[in-house]
Amino acid sequence: MTAFRFAGFELDEQRAELRGPDGAMVKLRPKTFEMLRLFAANPGQVLSKQELMEAVWPNVHVGEDSLFQCIREIRAALGDEQRQMIRLASGRGYLLAVEVAAGSAEPAAAVSEGASAEPAMRRRWGGAGTRVALVAGVVLMAVVGLAAGSTGFVFQRSTPTVAVLPILDVSSDPLGGTLAAGVTDELVDGLAGIDNLRVVVPRAGSRPSSELEIRGELHRDAGSWTLKLRAIRTGTGEVASVATATVDAGLDAELQEVRLAAGAGDPLARDLNELLEGDTGSKVSAAGARVVIEQASASISQTSRERFAAAETMLAGALVAEPDSVDLQVALAALRTRGIQMVWYDADGAASARDSGQLLLERAVAARPRSIAALEAQCRFLSATNSFVESLVACAKAASFDPWNGSVLYQIGLAQLFLGRFDDALASFRLADRYDTPAVSRWTWMLGAGWACLLLGRNEEAVEWIERSIAITPASGRSHLLLAVAQQRLGRAAEAREAFARAMALRPGSTAHNVAPPTLNTSPAYVAASEGILETMFDLGLPEG
Repeated sequence: MTAFRFAGFELDEQRAELRGPDGAMVKLRPKTFEMLRLFAANPGQVLSKQELMEAVWPNVHVGEDSLFQCIREIRAALGDEQRQMIRLASGRGYLLAVEVAAGSAEPAAAVSEGASAEPAMRRRWGGAGTRVALVAGVVLMAVVGLAAGSTGFVFQRSTPTVAVLPILDVSSDPLGGTLAAGVTDELVDGLAGIDNLRVVVPRAGSRPSSELEIRGELHRDAGSWTLKLRAIRTGTGEVASVATATVDAGLDAELQEVRLAAGAGDPLARDLNELLEGDTGSKVSAAGARVVIEQASASISQTSRERFAAAETMLAGALVAEPDSVDLQVALAALRTRGIQMVWYDADGAASARDSGQLLLERAVAARPRSIAALEAQCRFLSATNSFVESLVACAKAASFDPWNGSVLYQIGLAQLFLGRFDDALASFRLADRYDTPAVSRWTWMLGAGWACLLLGRNEEAVEWIERSIAITPASGRSHLLLAVAQQRLGRAAEAREAFARAMALRPGSTAHNVAPPTLNTSPAYVAASEGILETMFDLGLPEG
């Protein structure tokens, strides 16, 4: 029998095993193993969805959701969260995009199942923070999902089915059909990864039963492509969600597909999550909570301690009147997270804010364990309070309900930085930049990518990322400080002095004490690399205390 070797893995046909570089076995379901075997036997060749389904499920009619499940499991087994090994060929199918060597299977070392479990887990998800976070999120989600039986959902606990219809090309552009097909595939691939949805793609002439249908049209004007999506309740024809995304027509074709799907998929995923996991209590109280939250948000639209305190008082008072409102719990905890980050509390106030914020979010997540809003707030809070490992888990859970959430990817990248996983952090920031959603946050992951490059000693690349970030948000003193460090390291003294002067003008009174990032719960690798950055800032004139 043949063994296929690729990217450090070995797929053994005789034993029906997938093994990694350390020889430990990665367990796969039989159908998933068979699909991976097909890819390995045909490296670099596009296998259509129809070919894969007919080969893996001969003489059996299955929906494409079964195919997508196998693709997800293969990518998880290979640690391919960036989708660089199992690639989507827009409108055509999938391929294994790595070199494969075929040969005779070698005897595998005898390893007991109990002994192989931990090495296999390490290999499947490597040292990468994103992969560790995702596997932890999946495990915890299974536990939380069992406990969620007492929670009411719109679809009464059953997994709702969403039918994704092919995107219609209404552009009259010769490239529109190909782009529409690619966007459809990207959208299906992303939605199929959402844990509380079952996704089907109707075959020609069929109309599968589903609670919702996703319909879309692709438009073109002189300089851009626009995707318009609608989620429609099949029972009533009511439009449950509308999402739109626009990209520059000059972008690379693959990036156009990704950003159109992500740009519309992100708000769609959030709307579907709110539909499925939102507050099922009194509509009157829910509406009242939204009004208070909007008023509190408006009061801090121009940042100041006074506005912050007014917003905190407003939300705390509303929560006394509606103690079980998850929306208010999340809003107040998120506000206190911001207060901690902005150092708007004294020592005792910060400790109280941490304790109360943690309690509020624990209650919110217990009530709505699959809510993006609750999980995202918990993800940010844990990062702000230096609980970086726990933050990775919470962020990964949030991403499992919205795979295009760039804000969550940014938080994952931050946690990875503090844990010393600089390459993984850079990959997370790059993925957020690839999706580019929500656009309002793009400067953050660009700055994160520049910071990661500095920690890795890749100063030229750091300059490119940081300058892109500054072009969007020029008033951040920290951005200019990091740019000054990169320029100084590259021997560009004049540029470094200019960036440093701008940073000090934006952050007067900056010293090593208030500029240095946190060290609590961070890795020695991060501390050592950060000390090098601070030394360069000292060389530029940053006061030590």
